[in-house]
Amino acid sequence: MRLVSRILRPRVEATAHCDLPCGVYDPAQARIEAESIKAIQEKYQANEDPEFRERAVLIKEQRSELVKHHLWVLWTDYFKPPHFEKYPELHDLFNRATKAAGAAGTKGSMDPAAGQNLLDLIAQIDKIFWETKQG
Repeated sequence: MRLVSRILRPRVEATAHCDLPCGVYDPAQARIEAESIKAIQEKYQANEDPEFRERAVLIKEQRSELVKHHLWVLWTDYFKPPHFEKYPELHDLFNRATKAAGAAGTKGSMDPAAGQNLLDLIAQIDKIFWETKQG
């Protein structure tokens, strides 16, 4: 059995601070969905057609879920303890951003101000993200 273990053990060990080597994570995915949300909210406000409005709400809610997903992936898979030590506000920032995409935020509101708030929080995450890529 020892011989088999020695033969099958990895010969090279690779390490990365995230699930895959860098380059697969980017807050832009969340930002693009959030921009879509804000645009939908603005179009909703400018259109009185009930069918259009119903469809706008549905699409906006789907996009809000996508924002939360993209943020959670960054929070749980990209950012690691050294990042949270250097940027102690990150946990709170992600918590506020995911809530801003949730029922109390863009998912539950057709107000473009909610969309802008979400975009502002994502911009803060984006700034920190790119700072971590520099160092």
